[in-house]
Amino acid sequence: MEQDNKKNGLFDRLKSGLAKTRKLLLTDVDDIILGSKEIDQALFDELEETLIVADVGPAFAGELISSLKEKVRRKELGNPETLRKVLREAMREILLSNEAPLRIPPGEIYTIMVVGVNGTGKTTTIGKLAHQLKSEGHNVTLVAADTFRAAAIEQLEAWAKRVDVPLIRRAANADPAAVVHDAIRAAKTGLPGPVIVDTAGRLHTKVNLMDELKKMKRIMGRELPGAPHEVLLVLDATTGQNAIAQARMFKDEIGVTGLILTKLDGTARGGVIVRIAQELNIPLRYIGVGEQLGDLRPFRSEEFIEALFSENGR
Repeated sequence: MEQDNKKNGLFDRLKSGLAKTRKLLLTDVDDIILGSKEIDQALFDELEETLIVADVGPAFAGELISSLKEKVRRKELGNPETLRKVLREAMREILLSNEAPLRIPPGEIYTIMVVGVNGTGKTTTIGKLAHQLKSEGHNVTLVAADTFRAAAIEQLEAWAKRVDVPLIRRAANADPAAVVHDAIRAAKTGLPGPVIVDTAGRLHTKVNLMDELKKMKRIMGRELPGAPHEVLLVLDATTGQNAIAQARMFKDEIGVTGLILTKLDGTARGGVIVRIAQELNIPLRYIGVGEQLGDLRPFRSEEFIEALFSENGR
């Protein structure tokens, strides 16, 4: 019973976090459906515009409209009420193909390099991830490799104390690769488990940033074959199209093995998660739907769709 209550509480928080997206996307879709007596081009045009405003992306919107037109042609879509169900299924199918929870093998050093531009909530996300992994029984270590911002080191140190995990750090302005080197050496002599590395995100010095990240990857791989085992990119859902551009850049420059989409509770354009899944084909590992420690959650497409399409948020 207690487990069921906890599960329901988490689901309610997810629904609450998606409230703005649900209001923009589904209220408008329902208004279009209720205002239409028949399925015609005007309905399709309105629907496509609504989907694009919700940031699901022109590719998804275009494919969905084409699919709907085909269903009309085959007489499989007799009335507007069925549009919502088709929209739900189309979104579910795309998200399901990119659902890939993070799997950490027990009893091994597992290095996680966390990247992303400043302002995405990267360091806070690392703290929440450390909390989650520790609660699952892992021996977590945090690594402060964003050495160019003293505030970033201090913030990560605060998280390490809050979650009660060790932190590997050096003084501000130290070589980030040297900090990573220290961390891998320490991991080899200590208890095996996840080693989560915070990195810089100064996008205005893109070339220097990417060179620095590549150097860190090389050092990690040299000290521990196979490292980094995971490169997680943190994206801010409120930035919409900018998040897509950032993802492409990091994917092309250093390689990304998984995504964390934060601040879904702060945007009406949470549909961007569909666009990211469809256009980038990078596994979605976690989503952030609030400020609490438990509001960073493994991405589950069925749960996400259920929460998004809940009637009136219930």
